[in-house]
Amino acid sequence: MACSQLIMYVSCFWVSLIHTTFTTWSLHYHYPTIRLVYLVPSDDPHLSECVPAAYMRRGYLTDFHGSAGMAVVTMDKAYLWTDSRYFNEASLRLDSQHWNLMKQGQPKVPTIDTFLSDLARSHYKEKSKPLKVGIDAYVHSASFVQNLYEAFYYAAKDMGRGANEDATGNAVNGDHASRVIVEIDTLDGKINMVDSIWEGRPALPKNLFRVQPMEYAGMAVTDKVSKIRSEMNKRTATLTVFSALDDVAYLFNLRCMGDIETCPVGIAYATISHDAVTLYCDEEKVAPTEVAEHLKAADVTVQPYQNIVSDITSHLSSNAGNKVWLDDSCSNYALSRVVPKPSLIDAQNPVTPMKACKNAAEMEGMRHAHIVDGAAMAHFMAWLENAILVEKRTVSEVEIDEVLTGFRAKQPGFKEVSFPTIAGVGPNGAIVHYRAAEDSDLLKHLDDKTPILIDSGGQYEYGTTDVTRTWHFGKDGGGSKFRDLYTRVLKGNIGVDTMIFPENTPGFVLDVFARKSLWEIGKDYGHGTGHGVGAALNVHEGPHSISPRYVNKEVLKSGMVTSNEPGFYDEGNFGIRIENLLEIVDVKRGTDYIAAGVGKNATGDDQPPAKKQKTPEGKKFLKFAKLTMIPIQKNLIDVDLMTIAELDWLDAYHQEVLEKVAPLLEEGSPAMQWLVKSCKKIRRKM
Repeated sequence: MACSQLIMYVSCFWVSLIHTTFTTWSLHYHYPTIRLVYLVPSDDPHLSECVPAAYMRRGYLTDFHGSAGMAVVTMDKAYLWTDSRYFNEASLRLDSQHWNLMKQGQPKVPTIDTFLSDLARSHYKEKSKPLKVGIDAYVHSASFVQNLYEAFYYAAKDMGRGANEDATGNAVNGDHASRVIVEIDTLDGKINMVDSIWEGRPALPKNLFRVQPMEYAGMAVTDKVSKIRSEMNKRTATLTVFSALDDVAYLFNLRCMGDIETCPVGIAYATISHDAVTLYCDEEKVAPTEVAEHLKAADVTVQPYQNIVSDITSHLSSNAGNKVWLDDSCSNYALSRVVPKPSLIDAQNPVTPMKACKNAAEMEGMRHAHIVDGAAMAHFMAWLENAILVEKRTVSEVEIDEVLTGFRAKQPGFKEVSFPTIAGVGPNGAIVHYRAAEDSDLLKHLDDKTPILIDSGGQYEYGTTDVTRTWHFGKDGGGSKFRDLYTRVLKGNIGVDTMIFPENTPGFVLDVFARKSLWEIGKDYGHGTGHGVGAALNVHEGPHSISPRYVNKEVLKSGMVTSNEPGFYDEGNFGIRIENLLEIVDVKRGTDYIAAGVGKNATGDDQPPAKKQKTPEGKKFLKFAKLTMIPIQKNLIDVDLMTIAELDWLDAYHQEVLEKVAPLLEEGSPAMQWLVKSCKKIRRKM
């Protein structure tokens, strides 16, 4: 929204929150005159990373539209917390007259629960009344709210006044008479505060589901249900609740287009008991005959979307021994709070690992999608190179996005892009999740003097792609500094790609190999190195990652897909990122170790036998196989920084790209000519 509109909006919002007589309640609320803080997250009721337009409340309020962030509106100030991926973008989008940017993880920046605890303490000391914190229970995770309760409990305890609730909101023995310093109000029965002043809020989506064919799904719904029930028996669960939209889509072999931009999922919940399988969604979504018959064949009952909470409650009340398996980390608080602790099994749900480890059909679809994507990129790069170097014209970031999407759209099975294309020229490349727009002051045009970072992908019926390349069409390759940094990013990519590691290794263990070359010159990047990717599902998928944040201890397993995307960002000048998707495969004993470079030193010479990697009998090892089939620009590489093994890796990769992508291109076409040129062996130092 325009700056003036935002200022008016924020002012209106604050007045609505703090007006002491509440005579301006167009929000349809009525509260006592008590201090109120309101939290506005990025989430929808399914805690999706990308949300339907109707749930983009934080974006509407702040004008910052990154996928991660929480707005906190107090009586006299407003704050936005976001992570390092979005520091640059948020600082550009926020109106500094009204918003304070809180950079998560930076020194002296408190967490939200610490900030609110400190605010509550000062408020209680001044007013002798508890601070009131307002939330919408449907768009905050259960774990987040529980963390708030715990933080507030200890904040009160630290004041020496005690508290009458523990981390779950239950009374603490011997402390019933104590006064709390914070009250969390879930505003039950009232419209979300932002919705009440959001004129023209988009309607909730009701797009149709479609059936994912077995040739791509690889496993029938009934088989998935049987496997889940087996896991339920192990945990003595009588009902399992699935909230995440990609979990629901995977479980029922359904896809949808339009509910959430670029994500092939539909708005729905699901539950499985030992005698019923239920899909909760708007009835319009399952209207197609093929979908209805597909669900009927799997013995799936369809219930209204809003029945999910009451059905969980009914299940628990039907038998005192019933237990509900619900992952608090990916379920909203409205669902979790109706399950008493003794009846709750709070653990990763059984769909998550099934979805993460692709079956043979899913993986074959992913491989095919990346080959097709490579053909689309060859067409695009031939066009872009011609526009810059032959036609001698500049090309806007928006045109780049549109043309690239157009070439993908010509490929068989293409549905939509897998996320909004990031096409960042020069300084915009340093904005990690930048999105070009015609009416933006940030919009730039590409020429032969500036680099461009393009992060893009496609949703195909059979697979999902995600690739980043950094290009520069200048004769000097951007200069020695740029080439040095580009080469170090590439070395990091190769460092991860060539790793052989034992089973049960968590992703954070591998992260250092992506950063080693940058660390050698005191450089780093602020985002993770790798994220999981769904099979014709969300481009960001858990539970695994490759990241310096060691809190994610999920181990890497055969069949998982991960991105490998080290980068470097010189704010105000340029960004560099090189991203491939990789599949995790089993190591075959013997030749795989030497093929991956293990047992060789930096020059490629064989090490003495005593230095070679030993493989304890019976221990399983894993490695990566490449999915992305798109060349890496060779004239940006400082060959002097590369080892022989790394140059061999590059030549071998390009040979694989050529062999797989060329059959999809017409002989002699501009795309074929570009591909052949780009896949030639790199010129090495004499």
